[in-house]
Amino acid sequence: MNDKLSVLRLFTRVAHTSSFTRAGRELGISQPSVSRQISELEADVGTALFSRSTRAVKLTDAGVDYLSRVEAILAALEEADHAARGTTELRGRLRVALSTSFGIREVIPRIDRFMELHPALHIDLLMEDDRQDLIAEGADVAIRFGVLPDSSARSRLLGRSARMLVAAPSYLARAGRPVEPSDLSQHTFVLGPSSAASLGWTLQKNGRDAVFRADGRLTTSVNEAATAAAVAGLGILPIALWGCRNEIADGRLMPILEDWQLEPVEIHAVFPPGRASRPAASALIDYLTEEIRPISVRIGPKRQR
Repeated sequence: MNDKLSVLRLFTRVAHTSSFTRAGRELGISQPSVSRQISELEADVGTALFSRSTRAVKLTDAGVDYLSRVEAILAALEEADHAARGTTELRGRLRVALSTSFGIREVIPRIDRFMELHPALHIDLLMEDDRQDLIAEGADVAIRFGVLPDSSARSRLLGRSARMLVAAPSYLARAGRPVEPSDLSQHTFVLGPSSAASLGWTLQKNGRDAVFRADGRLTTSVNEAATAAAVAGLGILPIALWGCRNEIADGRLMPILEDWQLEPVEIHAVFPPGRASRPAASALIDYLTEEIRPISVRIGPKRQR
């Protein structure tokens, strides 16, 4: 039984990665062993689950149907195991997709108590500043920011983080401090992936709106690099509070136009479509919801747009 379950888990990773090699690397199995086990599974099932070529491994129609059934079985089995133990203890391996900056600044410093509560649980933090494909990465849950695109994935609003404009004292000494939003057109911006906004930004004060376009003279694909660039005095950075809180506290960055407010950024937990949430994923999100409450300006139902 355990051997069959291991093969089924291997099958799901091959299906989602479209690669024997990558699936084997994730699970610590050689590529030849992956190929052999999948072939044995196909012989046992009595049909081809994958079509193979020199470029890709793709599910057959039978494989697509088999995958949906297998994932439902694996999710139900984990839920049954969890319920049968009669405790809150979590086991297995939990894969969490999130941005590098948020992982380093907010999750890692707070996750120790959760791991102490669940010593049999292993957590993989899949940290990239680009949004990961939950299915391809085999993630059980992702933490994402901003308005979510329409999709079949289920999501949960964790909160909203304040956003602001910040700059280094050295930049403000050289370029001057903006007094009104209209002054921003005379300033230089640095932008990371979380601060790119092609349609511009809206500042609000006492019911008044002021729209400005943040054309970055320096842009970077890594959020931490954008913060470092702002600290180095290279320009003004639009950023969520959690991404610059330490730098503001020690004076390396200073908020500007503090009487004007940028719209807060939403923080979501996103679960893969098509299967039930793993107990460990739900438990971690419950935990993080309370832990990130200090950086959230609002916890509650999604605001109507």
